[in-house]
Amino acid sequence: MNNSDQMPSGTREAAPIDVVVVDDHAIFRAGLNAELDARLNVVGEAASVEQAVQAVRELRPAVVLLDVHLPGGRGGGGAEVLAECAGELSRTRFLALSVSDAAEDVVTVIRAGARGYITKSASGKDISDAVVRVAGGDAVFSPRLAGFVLDAFGTGAAVSADDELDLLSARELEVMRLIARGYSYKEVAKDLFISVKTVETHVSAVLRKLQLSNRHELTRWAVDRRIL
Repeated sequence: MNNSDQMPSGTREAAPIDVVVVDDHAIFRAGLNAELDARLNVVGEAASVEQAVQAVRELRPAVVLLDVHLPGGRGGGGAEVLAECAGELSRTRFLALSVSDAAEDVVTVIRAGARGYITKSASGKDISDAVVRVAGGDAVFSPRLAGFVLDAFGTGAAVSADDELDLLSARELEVMRLIARGYSYKEVAKDLFISVKTVETHVSAVLRKLQLSNRHELTRWAVDRRIL
């Protein structure tokens, strides 16, 4: 091997990234730990809001893999952990890892300070790659969430929606919020004790009054205005 092929003097492999895994299921944590690759070093685990906050403050990891739904605290789950660790966000990055791909869950934790959101269906390699990218400053999302996230958070400015909301009746506003959160027409009908046909009528009226084309645009509209 000639000199040009040799590793430069003093060059070393990057040190593993310290990670804390937060999930209330011990079996899942054990399985995840076994699947994460050598680029990561799991320095701690937590199963509740309180344990997670303590682990972050004591272990000072580079990245926290954070489940969205956790017991403990005031019932706020992963978002509550983020709120309690607000002072740590400059040095510790949080990557949400959840079975849920609901718009409301994604929006809540990203607003709270998470740098990404991936679902538990991802492989160990994909999760490891995501942690490395988040540690490097990137924002990472599961492919099926990426389009929604880009649409919802493409502009950070909160837009006043008072005038537009005034166009909607009280019932239309109720329907709009549920549809924007990802509820099906059948679920909205059950929740509000009305027929599916009535839900369809209200949705059509909401889209017309707000000059939107579909429920995806409605979700983006609601997120931009922080009225979910």
